[in-house]
Amino acid sequence: MAAQGKFVWYDLMTTEKTAALAFYHAVIGWGTASGGVADRDYTILSAGMTPVGGAMDLPQMARDAGARPSWIGYIGVDDVDAAVARLEAAGGGVHRAAEDIPDVGRFAVVHDPQGATFTLFTPSGRQQALDAAAGTPGHVGWHELHAASGDDAFAFYAEQFGWTKGEPHAMGPMGIYQLFATGGEAVGGMMTKMPNFPVPVWIFYFNVEDTAAAVIRIKDGGGQVLNGPIQVPGGSWIAQALDPQGAMFAVVGPGNAEG
Repeated sequence: MAAQGKFVWYDLMTTEKTAALAFYHAVIGWGTASGGVADRDYTILSAGMTPVGGAMDLPQMARDAGARPSWIGYIGVDDVDAAVARLEAAGGGVHRAAEDIPDVGRFAVVHDPQGATFTLFTPSGRQQALDAAAGTPGHVGWHELHAASGDDAFAFYAEQFGWTKGEPHAMGPMGIYQLFATGGEAVGGMMTKMPNFPVPVWIFYFNVEDTAAAVIRIKDGGGQVLNGPIQVPGGSWIAQALDPQGAMFAVVGPGNAEG
């Protein structure tokens, strides 16, 4: 039923949703629509006519517990409750217990054994994730895990979701950047995090038509560019950034001018 083991959705949890939506519309080009969820103010983010994610205000309880604005990826599973049990047996933990969203699906917010957060999701009915052509603007083009231990992280996700190794890239003092696939071509990479990353975290790279131009828009919109633009193997250019509320994200696309 679900796109087993694949990333199927992305949520922005933020402290100033209206401002965040304006920022991402300017930087990425997303359109917005009401999510129609009765008990929460949820906004759908769309690339053209295709929904790719959502945004909502970070609950006050989470803020009080120290949670910060962030992006969270959803991984599809056939049975959320069974997946939670497997994750806990492997040393992972639960931030939000499994519950239903009427007419949408069942989800649980969890973390891997090293603390990186993601969501397990089983859709209602026979919904499937829509695969866009590689590089389509507004869609997620890459998934990157900065882990406490890259090797241990890959072993966990491979066991839980059947992910497979792609090509490893040696990065000198930064260690090994291990590509991974969720079925088919590589969709992301994992590495042991650098000291400037305080905790393990997933970073999602949004496709743009020109990375240098996107970097200018990030700065003009009040965001902070952390790294880039730099060229990566394959010819694309990337930049990592914080949005004005502090959520980390990245952009990927053509373009080699300084932003």
